Amino acid sequence: MAMGKKEIKIVWTGGVAGSGKLEGEYLKTELAIPRSYKGSGEGSEPMELLVSAAATCYIATLTSILENRKLPVEDVTMDSEIEASKEGMKITHVPQIALSADATEEQRQAAEKAMELADKACTVGNLLEKAGAEIDIRGLVLNR
Repeated sequence: MAMGKKEIKIVWTGGVAGSGKLEGEYLKTELAIPRSYKGSGEGSEPMELLVSAAATCYIATLTSILENRKLPVEDVTMDSEIEASKEGMKITHVPQIALSADATEEQRQAAEKAMELADKACTVGNLLEKAGAEIDIRGLVLNR
């Protein structure tokens, strides 16, 4: 995904137990400090937003690569998780690419390669890796 400038606005009320509203050009979400930090926990928190940014970048990049390769994709789904500790941070993406039932072995291999390429091309993931995060891709290609 391309580099660029994005702006958001946050309005926070109510101290630690309060809440915030984040608004961007298209994104609108409620924010909260996690319960583990004595917040309300009733909204998105920084780690959730961070893994969301990484996952969105990866799946958008993957979708673009799959489309450019003209692969017979029926859908792409993905689960992602983030683990943080004193030693560092790890994000795991588990994409599933469903190809049409008549997809060839060559197309399956191209879809698998696309997952690797998306990892290398994802701007957010690359920025996180430069900051010391580990990103793990555990993808699966299926024929429907």
